[in-house]
Amino acid sequence: MANLGFLGLGIMGGPMAKHLIDAGHTVALWSHNPSKAQQLAAQGGTAYATPANVAEVSDCIFLCVGDTAMVREVILGKDGLIEKAKPGTIIVDCSTVSPSESRRIGEELAIKNIEFLDAPCTGSKAGAENGQLTFMVGGKKEIFEKITPYFQAMGKLLYYCGGPGMGLHAKLSQNMILGNLLQAFNESMVLATKAGVDPEIMLDILNNSAAKSTFISVKAPMVFKRDFTTNFSVKWLEKDMQLMLDSAAELNIPAPVTSLSRQMLRAAIAKGYGEDDICGSIRLLEDLTGTEVKASGTPSN
Repeated sequence: MANLGFLGLGIMGGPMAKHLIDAGHTVALWSHNPSKAQQLAAQGGTAYATPANVAEVSDCIFLCVGDTAMVREVILGKDGLIEKAKPGTIIVDCSTVSPSESRRIGEELAIKNIEFLDAPCTGSKAGAENGQLTFMVGGKKEIFEKITPYFQAMGKLLYYCGGPGMGLHAKLSQNMILGNLLQAFNESMVLATKAGVDPEIMLDILNNSAAKSTFISVKAPMVFKRDFTTNFSVKWLEKDMQLMLDSAAELNIPAPVTSLSRQMLRAAIAKGYGEDDICGSIRLLEDLTGTEVKASGTPSN
């Protein structure tokens, strides 16, 4: 068994760290919210005061935090991993952040002979809790192969995508489709409902057509029940859409649909829906049109 670390114990990180503990590894824990680390420590891990403290006792450290600035802070900032990580330590970033910035962080770590992989994951809350995440990995292939068993405790699909930043480019490309599909779903369901088509009949039609989508099949019933419990929040998808646009600009790729979808998510955040699940963003168009997409018999809010 290995001496591992895990930073960031939110909706995704908490269950991921728990799977590593359950696999029998020694896991050092840190969170911006110390109570989360203490709660997980009670289930077999050990809580530490700073990322640097985690680095002192770990040979491989995973992190899953909110954005690029957070990643830079916990790795390179004051009391960050770089202060105490030993040469040969492996740091694995499972956050969804800027590919360019991730490469720069890796270059700074390499100066101290610290290995770095970008390994964003998909599967949302349920995938994290059930150990069914999909990881897209960038960095040295031999390092990825060395720690594959750790990934397998948290997920079942592993894709080695190439050198530094390539895991992030793959994840952002997937989320680009997801974000644009979400906007198409919101528009089409509000339109159909306002025109008089029963939403549940509309979903059945979609599920038996070329427009069938697992994403829609999962999210539509949540909308119908008015259940916007967070699995993947509006604010984090909006963040990811901006990362996609930044990467598109760097590579000189036009992305007009993504730009509009991102603006609609930003508008949903402005309306107060940022912390809710991404399917809750449909309320922006519902509010504008005086329409509510719900199952028959579902009470109005």
